[in-house]
Amino acid sequence: MKGSHHLKSIPGLASHDANGLDFSSILLPFRRDFPSTRNSSPRGGGSFRSRHDRRNGTSHGFSSHGQIRAHATYSRRPPRCQICRMEGHYADWCRQRYDRHQHDPSAHLAKAFNASCSMSGHEALDWFLDTRASAHMTPAHSTLDQSTTYICKDCVIVGNDASLPITHTGVAELTTKAQLQELSQTLHRTMHSLQIEARSGEQQLNIEDGSRAGKAERVEWVINPPAPPGLCHEIIKSIKNAVCPNGRKHCSSSTKQTRSRTAGFVSFLHNLFPILIWGRNYKATKFRNDLMAGLTLASLSIPQSIGYANLANLQPQYGLYTSVVPPLVYALMGSSREIAIGPVAVVSMLLSSMLQNVVDPVANASAYRKLVFTATFFAGTFQFLFGLLGFLVDFLSHAAIVGFMGGAAIVIGLQQLKGLLGLSHFTSKTDVVSVLKAVFRSLHDQWYPLNFVLGCSFLIFILFTRFIGRRNKKLFWLSAVAPLISVVLSTAIVFLSKADKRGVKIVKHIEGGLNPISAHELQFSRQHVGQAAKIGLICAIVALTEAIAVGRSFASIRGYHLDGNKEMIAMGCMNIAGSLTSCYVATGSFSRTAVNFSAGCETVVSNIVMAIAVFVSLELLTRLLYYTPMAILASIILSALPGLIDIREAYHIWKVDKLDFLACAGAFFGVLFASVEIGLLAAVTISFAKIIINSIRPSVEGLGKLPGTDIFCEINQYPMAIKTPGILIVRINSGLLCFANASFTRERIMKWVTEKNDEAKENSTEMTQAVILDLSTVTNIDTSGICALEEVYKNLVSHNIHLAVASPRWQVIHKLKLAKVVDKIGRDWIFLSVGEAVDACTSKMVNISSC
Repeated sequence: MKGSHHLKSIPGLASHDANGLDFSSILLPFRRDFPSTRNSSPRGGGSFRSRHDRRNGTSHGFSSHGQIRAHATYSRRPPRCQICRMEGHYADWCRQRYDRHQHDPSAHLAKAFNASCSMSGHEALDWFLDTRASAHMTPAHSTLDQSTTYICKDCVIVGNDASLPITHTGVAELTTKAQLQELSQTLHRTMHSLQIEARSGEQQLNIEDGSRAGKAERVEWVINPPAPPGLCHEIIKSIKNAVCPNGRKHCSSSTKQTRSRTAGFVSFLHNLFPILIWGRNYKATKFRNDLMAGLTLASLSIPQSIGYANLANLQPQYGLYTSVVPPLVYALMGSSREIAIGPVAVVSMLLSSMLQNVVDPVANASAYRKLVFTATFFAGTFQFLFGLLGFLVDFLSHAAIVGFMGGAAIVIGLQQLKGLLGLSHFTSKTDVVSVLKAVFRSLHDQWYPLNFVLGCSFLIFILFTRFIGRRNKKLFWLSAVAPLISVVLSTAIVFLSKADKRGVKIVKHIEGGLNPISAHELQFSRQHVGQAAKIGLICAIVALTEAIAVGRSFASIRGYHLDGNKEMIAMGCMNIAGSLTSCYVATGSFSRTAVNFSAGCETVVSNIVMAIAVFVSLELLTRLLYYTPMAILASIILSALPGLIDIREAYHIWKVDKLDFLACAGAFFGVLFASVEIGLLAAVTISFAKIIINSIRPSVEGLGKLPGTDIFCEINQYPMAIKTPGILIVRINSGLLCFANASFTRERIMKWVTEKNDEAKENSTEMTQAVILDLSTVTNIDTSGICALEEVYKNLVSHNIHLAVASPRWQVIHKLKLAKVVDKIGRDWIFLSVGEAVDACTSKMVNISSC
């Protein structure tokens, strides 16, 4: 260890290990600002010692490589001789050969005892002894620089405190271990405290200087942000993100334009057709699982598609057509791995209930079919636009969807009484009262109980297999194939027993073959195009809401994210393609998606397998379905309805939010007792009424500082929050400060000021001198909101109260600057946070009171 050689000359300290002391830990921190010694040898090399060292056979400070051990620990930069420019402690070599430099050696002696050379301890003593031939005396220490703390590494005496006459060979008084330990601890404490005080003083000065500059800089951050994007820019950005979200990675350059364009086009294709990404890693093991899942899905989809086409007042083949083209298009463009695409009960009922009021499906079946295709085209167009513009379909709240689905399930179930009872005359209305009247009226006419027996028998069979599948997960396939088994068995029973001659209603002819082109059947110039567009919009919203809810539910189980915009684009494209190929509105089915998931599907290839299986059925098996009873189709639809009624979720909505439950109940009873349109309108109206109520009367709350933190919270929520004397902090809890809530907000703020001043008068406390308006939750503002803020400012100024604005959002501060409100309030009263606003207001209040 460096410096341990010198400790051996002290009696009782022959080894630092023997006494348990390591003087390096004592001596290292004490020489601050000490220039460092380079780890190099003097010119000429060798080991240099003074005459005094050579006489005593000791070496104080010089190693064999010319490095000074006594000072190397403290050094940062070697000083130089002011005469010969030789480095500081190597002046011994220069002193011995001074005749070459032709200068007085006392020049080095003078430099040895001040800050220029920074020599201390026995190195300085060597110069003193060699020159004066004197003993080790106090001046060797006392003449050191007063601004720096030195310590002698051999005699353990600190700079100017050295007052004992000590010889070079030992220490007279400081020899015991206890004394040395006490000295060590004292030195550590003293120097540590000095270092802390110096650093804290420097930091405090830096903080004070930096805080002033930082506050001014942060004010500029708040007041002069970049200009926010306009509406057109936002629309264009949404379209770019929807079409090619990774387009920025392929920015064109002058040298790589062709390559960047190619990369951009490839990125566009990957975004539009996700199958190009995951298809490269598709393996045979995944195909085996998708094949089994697709065949299982087809066994459920074929009978359901026929039943849902009947529900939509279309011929059975159109339900099968809808299970071929839309799933294939979605497999290319969709991102959900589990969702099963095809016709669903709710959308089928929506189409039939709304379109039959425009065109009679029985009297004019051709015009009705054309109107269905046109409404499907509009539904796909609206869905595509929703995805392209980035609008997530949240027009219907979760509570409204729960109520609507429950009411629609009951209406669909009541309408299936026509097929279940084999009734010939039935009402076209969908409300409960009209359906029940039609049922009781038809019961007095001729009806055939065999339809009811056949339908109920297989309905019990389907429900029983579903119960077994839920009890035993390995038998899930039994509930999936039960509808197909029911169709096959019931068709065989009717065919063998000639039950169609005894009043059993059958499907009869189903046209087979590939989907015929229907582009020429779209009606855009007729009188019903407006109604078709309206019906298409309603179906688009309901279909998207159901599909995205189903897709995200199963995506969360598998642990991946489902992009709603991509889903809407895929749904829109598949319905546009479907309208051109004799399909009606398709979407994701919850019951078939659950079967697909349980069957172990890996990707959307299961939809491709299902579509191929349905196409094969259209080519080969349509003739075999001639004798399929209508009661079986009704029982298949009825078996899928219990999943649409969620009583537990409705009860949960009631417990959490009463206004949401009101929307749920409005949709449920509107669909049940009026019509589908009335139910949807009631749900949307209640949901928007809730939004309007919250917007008109936003919460305006006072803020206080939580003890021990720098956080400002609402006093009503956190009663322990501390109010700032003389300052009122108010937060507007509304995303939009607009014409609907500007007046209410202005009156509420002034009421807060009046109440606080009245309270201050009663309690003889400080009156309100400043109001801080926290706008961190206000994302946008219109002209009415700006006028309200100006009126608040004028009212406060008339009462000699300052107004400060804290945390304004991007659009808000931009519009306040354009309206010159920032200039009226003053740039010094705009702050980045509430804490800075409170500090500034407090300091300004102190300055005013001192004046």
